[in-house]
Amino acid sequence: MNYLLAILLPPLSILLTGRPILAIIIFLIWVPAIIFSGGLTHPMFIILAWILIYQSGEERRTRRIERAAGE
Repeated sequence: MNYLLAILLPPLSILLTGRPILAIIIFLIWVPAIIFSGGLTHPMFIILAWILIYQSGEERRTRRIERAAGE
């Protein structure tokens, strides 16, 4: 679901991965980039959001494995 949201609104998707400060910074860059480039830079933000979503999933899996190994 978050990957689909990343296509439409990358800053919101980044916020939902648990990175609020990065989401604000990306939003402040994303809005002028969309306006001035006519959407040509949008794929760059989509790729960034996808990478961050994947990374947060990997972190969650790692924590889960470490927790199970510690028990």
